[in-house]
Amino acid sequence: MAARVTTVAFQGVEARPVDVEVQLTGSEQVFVIVGLGDKAVGESRERVRAAFAGLGLALPAKRIICNLAPADLPKEGSHYDLPIALAVMAAMGIVPPDALNGWAAMGELSLDGRVVAAAGALPAAVAVGALGLGLICPEACGAEAAWAGETPILAAPSLIALVNHFRGQQMLSAPKPGDIIEGAAAPDLKDVKGQENAKRALEIAAAGGHNLLFIGPPGSGKSMMAARLPGLLPPLSPAELLETSMVHSVAGLIAKGELTRARPFRAPHHSATMAALTGGGVRIKPGEVSLAHNGVLFLDELPEFSAQALDSLRQPLETGEVMVARANAHVRFPARFQLVAAENPCKCGHGGPGRGHCGRAPRCQFDYQAKVSGPFMDRIDLQIEVPAVSAADLALPSPPEGTAEAAARVATARQVQADRAAQADDPRAAPLNARAEGDWLETIADLAPDARALLARAAEAGGLTARGWTRTLRLARTIADLDGSGPVARIHVAEALIYRRAGAASPVP
Repeated sequence: MAARVTTVAFQGVEARPVDVEVQLTGSEQVFVIVGLGDKAVGESRERVRAAFAGLGLALPAKRIICNLAPADLPKEGSHYDLPIALAVMAAMGIVPPDALNGWAAMGELSLDGRVVAAAGALPAAVAVGALGLGLICPEACGAEAAWAGETPILAAPSLIALVNHFRGQQMLSAPKPGDIIEGAAAPDLKDVKGQENAKRALEIAAAGGHNLLFIGPPGSGKSMMAARLPGLLPPLSPAELLETSMVHSVAGLIAKGELTRARPFRAPHHSATMAALTGGGVRIKPGEVSLAHNGVLFLDELPEFSAQALDSLRQPLETGEVMVARANAHVRFPARFQLVAAENPCKCGHGGPGRGHCGRAPRCQFDYQAKVSGPFMDRIDLQIEVPAVSAADLALPSPPEGTAEAAARVATARQVQADRAAQADDPRAAPLNARAEGDWLETIADLAPDARALLARAAEAGGLTARGWTRTLRLARTIADLDGSGPVARIHVAEALIYRRAGAASPVP
């Protein structure tokens, strides 16, 4: 007697099909699971045995062999419980043999036979739908899986409910997708008094998707402004919403199937390890850079992060993805995020002479900022100094313009970029300036002769690497878009160069 049920194995956000094959042979009462499963998979046999007992059933007095094919694909997680249990029931004849045709299954079993939530319902539903199958999942995951579109979903509260459904004694209705919820209201830029240069840099960063670094003493408003960046960004497009939600589904962060169009904002503590930032662990999970996909990653107290953790971000900042390498697998996670960082000018926080009581300036400033490697800093498009807020600034009324006005200008500039890419007959066309490169970047920049001469002089003076040239050009294009300019003029390149050099610490003999 044999039976087979389809399930999935997760590799990053990709769900790969796995066949759960069960065969009953001989008279020796043994339950064996093979197929390169981890400890959670090996423990499935005890949860299945207990769930059967909770239904008043006993496993047959036979040798039960459960094979997870392909056998060389690593299997991790507790979501194999339900497909294993269904395959055993089909082999025992409790479920009609052909009832599971056209269905895949995933879900964890409790000891009393309930089907409890498991991470990854959305990518699993998308994957099995592409195979022409429906998905049997826990009732708690039904609203999430229903976002997969045309994929049939069967959300079961318990194992006995599934048995009754397939026997025609009880019908389980298809779940509806969860709600689209509004994210928490972003704080308003009107709360920030003074700091007009920093606000300008924040708006430019939002308009082009550029990386940004604030450098200033404690209390100058660095974190305050970073928290207001999501309010300047447009909501997620449908494609971005699906990408982001699939990452969050694998991480188990979607509750009640509720999705949000608000862009992610992740702010890990500076004690975060490399695995916490980029992903990994015993069971490979997405890190902070992937949870910030299509959103913002905020790193406060930048030099306090370990050098290894920061340098691990260099690849995703360029490629928009993270590859977690293991001896038996390479797992890819999307990680196209916008980096915003903040740092004090030195360890004591006050920087140079005349700005506080640092007795070791400028050596203290240089040593502190040198904790962050040059290649990492080269990937930050805007570096802006944020001076301490004066008493006169604090006494002023709230500024007339806030988040709403700045967001409108950002939306206009982003629409210009999207339209330019849509109208181009070029497969390399990027809908956001921060992603433009190669001939496409040169084409859209349309540099005026004096602007190109200024950029060339800056590069010859040693102030720009090849990467710096490209990022300065992208930044100048964004500034021109905000100004409503066609070609990039000299003034746009000059402003971009100021932002590239503003935070650079001077070497100290």
